[in-house]
Amino acid sequence: MSEVGGSYTRRDDLAGLEEESGIRYAGEPIGISTPSFATTSSEYVSGDSRTRESESLKDQAKGFMMAWGEILLEFGRGCRDIAQQSLLTEDSYLVRKLRRPYSKVSGKLKHLNEFLPEDRDPAHVWSVMFFVFILALAETSSSVIVIAIHEAMNVNTNHDRVPPVKKVRIHPPTASRILLPDGRHMAYREQGVPADRARFSLIAPHPFLSSRLAGIPGVKMSLLEEYGIRLVTYDLPGFGESDPHLGRTLNSSAFDILHLADAVGICDKFWMLGYSSGAMHAWAALRYIPKRIAGAAMLAPMINPYERGMNKEEIKMIWETWVPSRKLFYFLARRFPKLLSYFYWRSFLSGKHDRIENRLHLSLGKRDQMLVEEPIFEEYWHRDVEESIRQGNPKPFIQEAVLQVSDWGFSSADLQVQRKCQRRGFLSWLRSLYSQAECELAGFPGPIHIWQNWS
Repeated sequence: MSEVGGSYTRRDDLAGLEEESGIRYAGEPIGISTPSFATTSSEYVSGDSRTRESESLKDQAKGFMMAWGEILLEFGRGCRDIAQQSLLTEDSYLVRKLRRPYSKVSGKLKHLNEFLPEDRDPAHVWSVMFFVFILALAETSSSVIVIAIHEAMNVNTNHDRVPPVKKVRIHPPTASRILLPDGRHMAYREQGVPADRARFSLIAPHPFLSSRLAGIPGVKMSLLEEYGIRLVTYDLPGFGESDPHLGRTLNSSAFDILHLADAVGICDKFWMLGYSSGAMHAWAALRYIPKRIAGAAMLAPMINPYERGMNKEEIKMIWETWVPSRKLFYFLARRFPKLLSYFYWRSFLSGKHDRIENRLHLSLGKRDQMLVEEPIFEEYWHRDVEESIRQGNPKPFIQEAVLQVSDWGFSSADLQVQRKCQRRGFLSWLRSLYSQAECELAGFPGPIHIWQNWS
């Protein structure tokens, strides 16, 4: 037994020498040797050492994370202790400021403590219940939002298939044009009876995202001929085939109408026809060129949504009828007009026609919905929009949107007939003491007919 133990020890020593010095021993084995057993044992020990190394690496990573967790836990406890010792003491500024409102609220809600267990601290329980309520409310809100998005994205199979999107086509120029005094060209179109047979001459500025081709929507040519009406429509600056006007205002818009009337041979007074946002230019004509206007007919006319003369009830009555998209565009046009180009490029300047109801500012009734679904109306609408965006420039549309919400230079009250007397200066006041003051009528004296549907 001693020989076996001694030979085993020497072999281990030799193996150690081989590993340390790099010298391989090639002699006979000393003492009793068991080659097969030694080989198996060597392989087993080698595999077991690799297993221990891999397990030790996992244990080290686990221990490292646990140590960091303990450090963070102790750090949080330390912050809590500091807050309790500095912020939640009786003499702290925070406690002195919140003590009175806290006592009032707790006094009003003290009767609710009767529903709590007797061995529970009411302050702790109610704080936990409050945070649980906030979490539940957030979870419910997120669920509702997800359901709404899911329903909006899903297509109802019971409805008819959505028609394919049509691309915008640009047509050859066909408009008659006049030359304005400042060198710009204005495109116009005449409908109804010729000038020598006309009983009434009407000039109609078109609304936003429209053109001279719109005419009077829903009115047939036979009706114009029956009543002897000569209708003249034109493209606003930058719309259709009219040249843009960078510095245009409502004053310049009114004189553009005056130059158009003179160019097409309207010598007498003419009527203004304004509908939707095109009524803004009709109001301007009544204000700045009243002597040439015989009267005005307004169909669902637009007024300045930021007019100072309106009270809160009138403003609320106007804004609450509009869809959110129109409210957003009015806000951007007044505060951030440069952002409108982004929305315009993604909508009507994208090269594709959108659905008609998406362009309207009010929700449609059943009869209106049936009308816009007619192929004839859709063709008329698309042709008018295509002519409006012919130049592919968002700046004229931004100018038009800014004009709608900016200061018009007048209010609707200025169009009312009223007597104005000149009493400026000391001499005028002194003269008024001995004689009647010189007064004149101001405003538009002609008739103004307004049709507005409030349903």
